[in-house]
Amino acid sequence: MDKGVIEMAKSPAHRFGQIIGNLLEDTLIRYCQPVAKENDMYLDYKDPRIARNNRNEVKWIDINGNTHKLDIVIESEGSEEYKGKPKAFIEIAWRRYTKHSKNKAQEISAAIKPLVYRYSEFHPF
Repeated sequence: MDKGVIEMAKSPAHRFGQIIGNLLEDTLIRYCQPVAKENDMYLDYKDPRIARNNRNEVKWIDINGNTHKLDIVIESEGSEEYKGKPKAFIEIAWRRYTKHSKNKAQEISAAIKPLVYRYSEFHPF
């Protein structure tokens, strides 16, 4: 295994980036929860859920049969026990540099579009 890859994964900057990402995700969940509740929707995020056999990860299958892990999904008619109809697929990413930000936005868009196509009857965004 390439030693440079191992050292990068242990980098304090990499770990700090993960902490910031988790903070952004937690903050967005805190702000989306009351909005989802007020609109009688279910906010799904990384947390054990009965509808996912008590698994943590939020996963949806796209039009091509590929599975995608997502940060947050807002569902209509969803509950702790039942997976509802997707209304919003939310992926959180932050980058310090413009070049990386554009690449990440393209990557997320490429992953989300097949999900939107599969569930187009529910008009997710």
